[in-house]
Amino acid sequence: MTETIDVAGSTLERLAGIVGAANLLTGDALAPYNSDVFRAGAVPAAMVRPQSVEQLQALVALATGAGMALTVRGGGASYTDGYIARDEGQLLIDMSGLNRIITIDAVNGHVTVEAGVTWAALREALAAQDLRTPFWGPFSGLRATVGGSMSQHTISHGSALYGISADSVLSMDIVTADGSLLRTGTAAAGVAPFMRHFGPDLTGLFTGDCGALGVKARMTLPVIARRPTHRPISFAFPSFDAMHESMRLIARERIEDTHFALDAALSQGQIARQDRAGASIGMALSILRSSPSIVSGLQQVVKAGLSARRQISAAKYMTHYIVEGFDDAEVRARLHRIRAINEGLGREIAATVPAVVRAMPFAPFYNVLGPAGERWVPLHGNLPHSAVPDFHKAYMAFLQSREAEMKALGVWCGSMFGAIGSGGFLYEIAIYWPDEISAYHESVVPADYMASLPRHGDNPAARACATQLKADLVDLFATHGATNFQLGRAYPYADRLEPAPLALVKAIKAQLDPTGLIAPGNLGL
Repeated sequence: MTETIDVAGSTLERLAGIVGAANLLTGDALAPYNSDVFRAGAVPAAMVRPQSVEQLQALVALATGAGMALTVRGGGASYTDGYIARDEGQLLIDMSGLNRIITIDAVNGHVTVEAGVTWAALREALAAQDLRTPFWGPFSGLRATVGGSMSQHTISHGSALYGISADSVLSMDIVTADGSLLRTGTAAAGVAPFMRHFGPDLTGLFTGDCGALGVKARMTLPVIARRPTHRPISFAFPSFDAMHESMRLIARERIEDTHFALDAALSQGQIARQDRAGASIGMALSILRSSPSIVSGLQQVVKAGLSARRQISAAKYMTHYIVEGFDDAEVRARLHRIRAINEGLGREIAATVPAVVRAMPFAPFYNVLGPAGERWVPLHGNLPHSAVPDFHKAYMAFLQSREAEMKALGVWCGSMFGAIGSGGFLYEIAIYWPDEISAYHESVVPADYMASLPRHGDNPAARACATQLKADLVDLFATHGATNFQLGRAYPYADRLEPAPLALVKAIKAQLDPTGLIAPGNLGL
């Protein structure tokens, strides 16, 4: 049934007429939403929270018709300026009200959701039918939305076997600048969205676009049967090169469902949170419930003790894997292969970290602050394996050249790594600095955890250092041929494209958003 939309009055009155006064925020109420993980943007005119796709269409049409630029916020877990306003007076659309799981079609193997559905909610709904999506969410999945992940490109759970978020979507419903609805995949032919490919891949066009080409309203993802058995395994390495070679070789064989790797600096932060979680009876029960058997679960709980922490503390680099299978025999065979590949490269250690991650795949937002209450911002690059060693050497030299300034200001860095398919390597750098927290952090970090952290005062010098480090590292990645996910306005895209593909992207943007009012500046457009 089509909704009746009030289009009378001023722009703000008309916005309220569409979503209701309770779903329109202005002034000081915007503080938690006018910032991402890293920083605040310009002050929007308002934030609106549509409750239906029809309301979303009306909002987009009203804003662009009034010459008002707009950006779209999903779960708010971004750090690349993608949804914060570039200019004052823009409209911010918060998608959290579009949170319905519309259809779970087990017979035809797909699920259709609204863009504001979180990965945690989707996982819970599918688990009730013993199903899952191939990629099933980033670690921030308590807040991160399906629509946001499709806009940004994300990895984590399921990526090792099934690819990034964009590899797990069949069809999208896109609201274009005039409020029209554009469907992709087989839905573009007026049939059920049961397949992605029907002629040119229109679905892929809107993955990784950072919202610049249109506003995602609904999407359909494939579903598969959940594997009933899993086991974690972890390794420590004496050098970066040994760890990278191990990850490259394992990635070629697609053995595991999920993996991640950490350097010593980030592992210490992981231990701090692990201590907090390990002290909880609830966490112990979660590990037991998610383990293949009571015996193996008890072993993991015991390994969460002092011996495991000593192993982790002594390692320079660590990899963590979660292996799934139809039965324990299959899982053990996969673990045996991982051990064989790592022979001569690393040593196996207690698999405490991946056991905790599997037990609590979508952790509360502890990690948006450092272990001592520092501010945090990550950045990354995707590199071909052949370019990884040279980049790592250049990054180590970069850190050495900035060591004195960083130490004086209390700024430090850690790294996380992942294999992207068989040919790519994700190198993610986290920057931490002492500074006051924002209204955003107050709104997303659990209050009890926030109360346990030290508080830092306003620190413009450390903030400036971190900001410059981030900018210089983005340039360093580009110098070594890295590409990026979650482009937003933080990474170069348009500036790096060759003339022909850039002209094509601009033509598509002009067709879908002729006045350039949707997510202005994203992708460099």
